[in-house]
Amino acid sequence: MSSAPPQPSGLLRSTAVFSAMTLLSRLAGFARDMLQASLFGVSAAMDAFVIAYRIPNYLRRIFAEGSFASAFVPVFNDIKQRGDAVALKDFLDHVAGALCAVVLLVTGVGVLLAPWVVTLMAPGTLDEPEKHALTAQMLRIVFPYLLFISMTALAGAVLNSFRQFALPAVTPVLHNVMVIAAMLWLAPHFSVPPKALAWGVLAAGLVQLALLWPAMGRLGLAPRLRLDFQHAGVRRVFTLMLPTLFSSSVAQLNLIVGTAFASLLATGSQTWLYLSDRLIEFPLGLFGVALGTVILPHLSSRYAAVDDTGYCAALDWALRTVLLLALPAALGLLLLAEPLTATIYQHGRFTAFDTQMAALSLAAMSIGVPGFMLSRVLLAAFYARQDTRTPMRAAIVTVLGNVSLMAIIVTPLWGYQISGAHAGIALATGLAGLINPWLLWRALRRQGVYRASAGWGWHLTRLLLACAAMAAVLWLARGVGEWGELHGMARWGMALLTVAAGAATYGATLLALGWRPSELRHR
Repeated sequence: MSSAPPQPSGLLRSTAVFSAMTLLSRLAGFARDMLQASLFGVSAAMDAFVIAYRIPNYLRRIFAEGSFASAFVPVFNDIKQRGDAVALKDFLDHVAGALCAVVLLVTGVGVLLAPWVVTLMAPGTLDEPEKHALTAQMLRIVFPYLLFISMTALAGAVLNSFRQFALPAVTPVLHNVMVIAAMLWLAPHFSVPPKALAWGVLAAGLVQLALLWPAMGRLGLAPRLRLDFQHAGVRRVFTLMLPTLFSSSVAQLNLIVGTAFASLLATGSQTWLYLSDRLIEFPLGLFGVALGTVILPHLSSRYAAVDDTGYCAALDWALRTVLLLALPAALGLLLLAEPLTATIYQHGRFTAFDTQMAALSLAAMSIGVPGFMLSRVLLAAFYARQDTRTPMRAAIVTVLGNVSLMAIIVTPLWGYQISGAHAGIALATGLAGLINPWLLWRALRRQGVYRASAGWGWHLTRLLLACAAMAAVLWLARGVGEWGELHGMARWGMALLTVAAGAATYGATLLALGWRPSELRHR
């Protein structure tokens, strides 16, 4: 049942597979967001859905691919490395039973106390009783999604540990398909059409679980839910998991803080921030999450095999690759914030003003993209060693920094009723996103765990020069006509040409400076 860990070239192939499947999901997600913006626009009802959806989605980072996966994968791989199939199956049975019981309890409490949860997470809705009540109704619909997606994530973590990345990565496509179906066929039957989104999310969780859960059976690991919180494996996972509650969900915690602040601002602020975050999630999911997901089982195996050299080499490769992708992604989102927002969202009920507001928050939040992506890899470096306390400390500092930045930036904007105050929330989130990886990297260096290989200075220099060349091309492209006045395929054509020109410039500059694709395979 054990398998040899892949070499860095194998990591590249696994990351490419994961990214390709994730790309399908992100494209489906963009289709969903475009339809959502076109059909529902910006309204109090849409803000209510965003708040309701964000709450179980945050808890998903704890009980699904965030804290739980970060604690489960190293322990699972440790047992798998020993080659004891019986012990592995027993461990999985008990962890699955414990996870199901805990999440079922949290879901029940969330459904029962939905109005109080909304008050806690979005206090500004208290000034709008109808919006508060609608948010609570939607929260009760979407909360059970947490149970389905948590068990789905367990199945995905098991498959990833056996180097099966494609199916878990493509499964989120079903989420987007189900929500799109709900918008098209359910929404017309509701007096408040955005309610259909909540039902779509619930159905999506159930369908994803139905697809992924049987896949474990093909590995001979179909879990039998067994409940025993005193089981050694369960206690070990939960012990590792507790400190990660903060560390593995820093970005989501910051979004929750932003949700509370945004509830005090103008109607539409929640939706503008949500749509901005969706665009930020594109490079993060395509590259950052892919690298973090692929590198965790590999680092866990290297640590279990006491292979310090292999561990360090894989981490170095991942960090170089992250920066290679994250820097141009952040720069592109910053410079093309309004053109991209107009191209994807400005249809139907989504107006030019909405485009300006969403673009403001996208540009502000894009600053944090390199930090968000680096954090995914650096967290894996700690979790692979079953060190969850160091990331927890870094996360606490990061969240405190985010709250402080929001208070400093947003409070005066709110006080003076400045249009676009929500962009202050995005800026604070982006800046806080840079704090976390810096703290994690510093801790790795101090612990002597990570030793950078030669050539980092020239690597960064080449990336910065390539980004400068790309920025010049994108800046010139921005000045060609008014993007908002273009329609249909003309707008899409201009956007795709501009992105392609920027990417080609970045790649050509790197090649001219001596970078070669082979560097990806041999780090």
